[in-house]
Amino acid sequence: MKKLEHVLIVDDDREIRALVAVYLERNGMRVSHAGNGREMRAALVLDRPDLIVLDVRLPDTDGLTLCRELRAGDFHAIPIVMLSARDEEADRILGLEMGADDYLSKPFAIRELLARIRAVLRRTNMLPPGMRIAESASILRFGEWRLDTGARHLLDAEGTLVALSGAEYRLLRVFLDHPNRVLTRDQLLNMTQGRHADLLDRSIDLLVSRVRQRLQDGVRDGRYIKTLRNEGYLFTATVTADDNATLHVPVRACFA
Repeated sequence: MKKLEHVLIVDDDREIRALVAVYLERNGMRVSHAGNGREMRAALVLDRPDLIVLDVRLPDTDGLTLCRELRAGDFHAIPIVMLSARDEEADRILGLEMGADDYLSKPFAIRELLARIRAVLRRTNMLPPGMRIAESASILRFGEWRLDTGARHLLDAEGTLVALSGAEYRLLRVFLDHPNRVLTRDQLLNMTQGRHADLLDRSIDLLVSRVRQRLQDGVRDGRYIKTLRNEGYLFTATVTADDNATLHVPVRACFA
């Protein structure tokens, strides 16, 4: 029997939680609930979800803070769809900067939420279209960095683990599989998110910025990711693959 995908809904509005839960369950998903940050943390420990629907406004803390907390901890790889009652570009951009995989404004059509959840889960569970991946490679090396493609662990020269969100991992993986090749924003969006970009969509630029921060790579003097004006981005480092290597992740970790 196929495993039901588990969605955790974090929203202080009981009616919204109930409405979303019934609809998702009717469409073949398993749902759990949380009304605030405390309940969310307890739910995560009890039963790890495949995706979190996270409201921005909660009674004990805001969703943006919780999103950042999730991205900095043991649950950093769980995809997040954020909800907000305000349809402002600044809020959407901030949510993406905090590590959300998608963002939907209230009021929303329940069918659209389901479509977005499925799209994010599909991007998380499947390799992006068009990516050329050496399936036998488990460790990819570039510069002073190592990426374990099985465990999705990124380690620096000192062996410190740097956490990656699902979206950050997908983008870095695209760059590593296409080194020294100019990739346009539309191509990056299509390969990481499975859709073509709106001309005003800044999400890929925000995602590139986040990956640069993880790699401690400056915009002007970047060692790895170069911005080519009016063209896109270029990953300039040499990438090598260790087919049989295994990374031993140390206790210490960096989640900045």
